[in-house]
Amino acid sequence: MSRRGLMALALAGTAVFAGAPASFAAPKTAITIGMAIEPTGLDPTVAAPVAIGQVTWQNIFEGLTTIDKDGKVQPQLAESWEISEDGKTYTFKLRQGVTFHNGVPFDSSVAKFSIDRARGNDSVNPQKRYFASIEAVETPDASTLVLKLSEPAGSLLYWLGWPASSMVEPKSAADNKTTPIGTGPFKFVSWAKGSKVDLAKNADYWNKSVSVKLESAAFRFIGDPQAQAAALRAGDVDAFPEFGAPELVKSFEGDKRLATVIGNTELKVVAGMNNSRKPFDDKRVRQALMMAVDRATVVEGAWSGYGTPIGSHYTPNDRGYKDLTGVYPYDPEKAKALLAEAGYANGLTFTIKAPQMAYAQRTSQVLQAMLAEVGVTMNIETTEFPAKWVADVLKAADYDMTIVAHAEPMDIDIYARDPYYFNYKNPAFNEVLKAIEATADPAEQERLYGEAQEILANDVPALFLFVMPKLGIWDAKVKGLWENEPIPSNVLTEVHWEE
Repeated sequence: MSRRGLMALALAGTAVFAGAPASFAAPKTAITIGMAIEPTGLDPTVAAPVAIGQVTWQNIFEGLTTIDKDGKVQPQLAESWEISEDGKTYTFKLRQGVTFHNGVPFDSSVAKFSIDRARGNDSVNPQKRYFASIEAVETPDASTLVLKLSEPAGSLLYWLGWPASSMVEPKSAADNKTTPIGTGPFKFVSWAKGSKVDLAKNADYWNKSVSVKLESAAFRFIGDPQAQAAALRAGDVDAFPEFGAPELVKSFEGDKRLATVIGNTELKVVAGMNNSRKPFDDKRVRQALMMAVDRATVVEGAWSGYGTPIGSHYTPNDRGYKDLTGVYPYDPEKAKALLAEAGYANGLTFTIKAPQMAYAQRTSQVLQAMLAEVGVTMNIETTEFPAKWVADVLKAADYDMTIVAHAEPMDIDIYARDPYYFNYKNPAFNEVLKAIEATADPAEQERLYGEAQEILANDVPALFLFVMPKLGIWDAKVKGLWENEPIPSNVLTEVHWEE
């Protein structure tokens, strides 16, 4: 028996006698999850960093609806709903018997407070725009909530499942950044800044159909990839659901104690082009640059071969996904011909503003070499992220090309925003997005999302490169962690140890 096994038996007060029947240790009920980035706060309804939701969403906080591991909308604090024929009235039947961790009951007044807080004039909610269509919030009784919309919002049920739409208790809401109070299966215990956040099982959790196995969970913050790997090998962390160093993944091969699980995220790596600036205002140039790029080689060079090539601003996690990498496949000769047709037979020169993150720098270097093969000179200017990049690219749109991983799920609508840094304007694309919101029929929405993807794949407002993988490494006995990530999260509800 290992030293760890003897220690467990000793702590449990278990005696081992010669000749006695073999005994088995009970499954563990605590887990330590590793994260590369520490959240800036613990309230996902007031700040955008995804690390906030990766600690709190579905663990501490819950919403009227939720997003499951397959990216589908499911009921949560709202057990059911009805949508009017014109798509402008949503009537929710709320669950009864739900209480917050401080004992305050959840009812329609609390839901109204949460939504009014998110959509109010002084709201700092990171997804405030998703509440813009809500004109009024009504509470006919304690278990009924009615949302009156100014126009149909077919994605409303999906948006209400996001971390930013979490239900918050009015009296504790202002303190959720440091001492979060929710309705979820885990309660906040403590936050040692720079080190970890501790949670404990909520014994009074409302959802009795769920058997929460963990008694406690800790989120430990380790930024350095080498230190992440060392912590995994030493057993100091039980899981790194998003391991930060793809070049180190193969080093875990042969380790029978640790499992490597590779899935998809929502992180779409795209090289955005300033569509209002020459030469990118010519669609032929953008299409030629796309054909000059071998996505498989980009994935190999940028992220050690881990990742999924994409042909539009969409991921395999998302409903209605289409593989459009074949619209403009790698073809350097056709790329040269199209550049010549656009008036650049002798090549062209531009600058890419690349953030300092490893994936952006590596991808830029691979692109630079590929584009050189078709007569294009791309200079790389490292641009500090986030401050300098936000100022120069996102706000001022002062750039030729840039590269960034877009993390928001289902954010294909960014190409319709005006202003937005791509400076891409296509009325036909905007009309498709309006049609998506005009219907609540999932099948029709998926068809329209397919149309939207095809428009972008053909217009190439950005070089669509790859989806970053979810590189999970965890103890092989840990079960229930999500393999894919349709929304940034570390949902612990079904996590357990298998002995």
